[in-house]
Amino acid sequence: QAPENFPPLRNEAAVHVLRGRMKGIQGHCNSCYMDVALFSLFSCTSVLDCMLFKPFPLCDRNVQGILRDEIVNPLRKTGFVRAGSVMHLREQLTEKGQCSSFTNAEKDPEEFLNLIMHQILGIEPLLKLQSGGQKEQDCYCYQIFMDKQEDLVVPDVQQLVERSFLSSDLKLVEIPSCFIIQMPRFGKEYKMFSKIIPSLELDVTDLLLDSPRECCVCGNVATLECS
Repeated sequence: QAPENFPPLRNEAAVHVLRGRMKGIQGHCNSCYMDVALFSLFSCTSVLDCMLFKPFPLCDRNVQGILRDEIVNPLRKTGFVRAGSVMHLREQLTEKGQCSSFTNAEKDPEEFLNLIMHQILGIEPLLKLQSGGQKEQDCYCYQIFMDKQEDLVVPDVQQLVERSFLSSDLKLVEIPSCFIIQMPRFGKEYKMFSKIIPSLELDVTDLLLDSPRECCVCGNVATLECS
């Protein structure tokens, strides 16, 4: 445990602490979905550090303490989290949630995020989406759904998000404070893409609902949008 709080790792410090053998979050008993989600959310960014400290309305302080002191702080301090710490969190999620298999079965990352953010900590949804002019929907993360496209061999995240939004006729109602994106699914038998290039910045200009945008022909404020 590391009760002292540590900031997220940046630049050279991130490379020094996180690179090499016995680094990252140790996997055990189908924990990969949770390990990679926790690493992505906390190792090198502070955007969701409110989950570690803020007393939300429904906040379970025991779960919050395990997440902060047994997982996030050790990860940022030494670059390594042992499997027992993640299992401790999984046991608490099983106890608090409606599902009895959090300690042994592989889950969807979205199921894990919804449980810990909504039911256990009581965080407001991070995303507001609207599809085809219908009622807006709140969620905590966005999973990319799309058909195989031959012109995308090694895509970047920007391309995948834009094409996924287009194919689903989705728009962001507002700029999200945190945009958690789950990459296209794959299994042992099939991978849609062998590699995906991380986009270091994400331009959501064309994904926003009713946002003023530049006309690609004349440069003035656009009045029409062609999908």
